[in-house]
Amino acid sequence: FTANAANFGGDMPKGEAVAIDVATAKAADFAGKPTLFAGRITEVCQKEGCWIVIEENGQSARVMTMDKFVVPKDSTGRAVVYGVLSEKTLSPEAAQHMADDAKAAAKTGHDAHAGHAGHEGHAAPAAPAAPAAPTKEYRIVATAIAITAS
Repeated sequence: FTANAANFGGDMPKGEAVAIDVATAKAADFAGKPTLFAGRITEVCQKEGCWIVIEENGQSARVMTMDKFVVPKDSTGRAVVYGVLSEKTLSPEAAQHMADDAKAAAKTGHDAHAGHAGHEGHAAPAAPAAPAAPTKEYRIVATAIAITAS
């Protein structure tokens, strides 16, 4: 990864990052093991910048900071993230909450995710079109993110 990357969170270990499409195809090989993953940023939490979605060749993963650090809400380009990959099943409410966070910042603002443990465990705001079934997604709990603008 390039020296001109913006770094967020903890120290980024040196090494070769695994493209997220390769990693998700062999997710069991990476389960529970902190690894460097790479992909193009496609979404950023617009409430605080506490998660991003990275994608390669149609495969994606949501990268969670667990409210330990944030990235700029206007982040674009490529990211290398250091963390642990897992497959997560989201309830319809949690999936809707993530969709709401990805939209433009709320007109009323957001109060630093008070009591907001990783975006789960609370009801999402009322929304007309919540997904009807649980949604599966790949997730990386990251300790470091490096972003190179495109």
